[in-house]
Amino acid sequence: MKRRNFIQNGSRAGIALSLFGIYSCKTDNKKEEDASKTEDAMAEQTSPLFKLSLAQWSIHRMILEDGVDPYLFAEKAKDWGFEGLEYVSYLYYSELEKSDFSEEAMQAFVDRCNAESKKHGLENLLIMVDGQGDLAAEGADQRKKNVENHHKWVDAAAAMGCHSIRVNLNGVMDPDLWVDASVDGLSMLAAYAKDKNINIIVENHGGPSSNAKLLVEVMKKVDMDNCGTLPDFGNFCIKREDGSYYESKCLEEYDKYKGVEELMPYAKAVSAKSYNFDEDGNETVIDYPKMLQIVKNAGYSGFIGVEYEGNELSEKDGIMATKKLLQTAMDTLT
Repeated sequence: MKRRNFIQNGSRAGIALSLFGIYSCKTDNKKEEDASKTEDAMAEQTSPLFKLSLAQWSIHRMILEDGVDPYLFAEKAKDWGFEGLEYVSYLYYSELEKSDFSEEAMQAFVDRCNAESKKHGLENLLIMVDGQGDLAAEGADQRKKNVENHHKWVDAAAAMGCHSIRVNLNGVMDPDLWVDASVDGLSMLAAYAKDKNINIIVENHGGPSSNAKLLVEVMKKVDMDNCGTLPDFGNFCIKREDGSYYESKCLEEYDKYKGVEELMPYAKAVSAKSYNFDEDGNETVIDYPKMLQIVKNAGYSGFIGVEYEGNELSEKDGIMATKKLLQTAMDTLT
């Protein structure tokens, strides 16, 4: 065969091989793209609908009764499979009150919490603030003072990268007076928190705040982007035997499902309260699939915080039972 014919024949063969290579490459790339899409779709299907955080109150007996260091919160939450942290201010008061909540003490609290959350790769979400004065106190001067007591917690939340502080609307019990006092207290605190990119959120947490209709009225009147709610699956007792917020026998309860549904349009966090479980792992007084469907239908996509308050299980076992129930309930949602 002459050189020219060899080159021509070789060229034809080369072209054919090249075309085959291009086709083969395209086919392989398409297979890889299809496989990648399939993997993404599977990951999307198997990933949980909501991320889960741990409310520190779930381990309050460990801390207050057993002497567990509250700064081990992040470590425990990580070990138990959570991604976010919801701090409780009260659990650090034995340390902070010694210096009357000085700037140095508050900074030390912030630094330690940040170090622990970073070490364990968890996200600081919010601080539940208690015992800093009634934001719905009857007197305007007292309300202003109590609002100012909360400023340090707004500052701490901002320094920790949280999105919110949870406050209580304790104070006057008369519904009409309570609404007006709550609007005033919340408006002042939200105005302070606005420039720090911190939300002021209210939980249904005893007294008039557990009447969702009244709390929604407060939200509408405050009408600020950084003021919202933290719907709790429990905590809907609106009248107790001795007139207190939390302790005595409940005489009247607001419909919990209606309450969560009414509060969800203003929600910036959600608390999955649990007390006790039956033999199938279901909460005995709260229908978790029903609650989660309400949360999903509201378009909420943030964290859901586990807050175990039962007595039959240990705190760790109660936390894990609640987490498992949430994961199971997510699979039932439509």
